Amino acid sequence: MTAPQGTGAGHTFGASRFATLDDGRRLHYRIRGTGAPTVVFESGMGLSGSIWGLVQPAVAERATTVVYDRAGTGGSDDDGAPRTLARIVADLAQLLRAFPGPLVLVGASWGGPIIRTLAATGEFAVRGLVLVDQSDENAPEFFTPAMEKRTVQAASLTLLLARTGLYRPFSRVGRSQPPDVYADLRRNDFGVRGARTMGAEMREFLAAMRTLRERRPRLDGIETAVVSGTKAGLLERAQRPAINRAHRTTAAHLAQGRFVAAPGSGHYVMFSEPEIVVREITRMLPPRGATR
Repeated sequence: MTAPQGTGAGHTFGASRFATLDDGRRLHYRIRGTGAPTVVFESGMGLSGSIWGLVQPAVAERATTVVYDRAGTGGSDDDGAPRTLARIVADLAQLLRAFPGPLVLVGASWGGPIIRTLAATGEFAVRGLVLVDQSDENAPEFFTPAMEKRTVQAASLTLLLARTGLYRPFSRVGRSQPPDVYADLRRNDFGVRGARTMGAEMREFLAAMRTLRERRPRLDGIETAVVSGTKAGLLERAQRPAINRAHRTTAAHLAQGRFVAAPGSGHYVMFSEPEIVVREITRMLPPRGATR
């Protein structure tokens, strides 16, 4: 990977930069704050980094923070290869080699399996993981014929909605964020390009879940907070208890894992209770004034 390049600050997330991967693709990221560890944010399926507007600024007061866009999202280049879990993790690894350790990795939804897989490679000094209502292989609903069918249908429906302009209103889930971050989310993630990326990642999702169930990432020695939204909304009333059970199981099976309930949240904890995510991240940072 070539040296990062970019310009300017003024954005909530900080200076905009690009890192060039070995195959020439560029990943866009923003960096804010100083000091160790470096806190890196990974977003959910089909989403750029523009979901962290209520979390990253608070963490940047204590440490260096990096919010990046996966390939096909935000300011990053598209990727013509299948968006498998291995491919995504390899991209992230190339990006992270540009930053000093140790690292604290924060992943929402599909971002949870991504950062767990990255941490399990052992290449990086990972101080801690914060999994924000992650996609969890302990949830049995991922391994049913009905889920296979719904996944195919969802990818097609998302693209249809985007082409008719009906996908963009879904961005309102992040409207409580700073205006510049919300504008990025609305523009970048809820149009046709965002829908295509969502579909590309969704097509590889269930295969990744099966792999994780068969070979769970080893996180020995890594503190892990499993944040779980426990408020069941109308659309996920049937699934939410099973998701919470899966998160509890994951936390219990980790030597340094802990289950953290977010009682006022469903899936989007970073929007409804960002203070919980901030708290779990800062627990993994050195005390204020400590030698780093």
